[in-house]
Amino acid sequence: MTMTIAKLASAGGVGVETVRYYQKRGLLPEPERPGGSGFRSYGADDVGRLRFIRQAQAAGFTLEEIGQLLALDATDDRARARELARSRIEALDARITEMQAARDALLRLADDCGSGSSGPCPILKAFEGA
Repeated sequence: MTMTIAKLASAGGVGVETVRYYQKRGLLPEPERPGGSGFRSYGADDVGRLRFIRQAQAAGFTLEEIGQLLALDATDDRARARELARSRIEALDARITEMQAARDALLRLADDCGSGSSGPCPILKAFEGA
């Protein structure tokens, strides 16, 4: 199965410019132009790699970390891959804690806003000083 960059992008759920950006960053290979034609040809491996990149991003990995994971795949360095995953989990846990604190603060502001009808709205007042 061969496809154009547009079909690759569509199969990976991204735009063509995203594919080109990933190529520029070294995350996706840029295939040769067969027979001197103007079109590059992509295959199933490229779709798989593109989907891997997107799924790793959804898990919170940076493009730099994704590049490291892709390099580790070639060396089968499970210890380093596990280390990267645990580091990402720690970062996600910290972000969850931050978001929970923000949710709790906003919930208090919403309750304060609903409990009074005079004076400035506590929600608007809180964001004015930020």
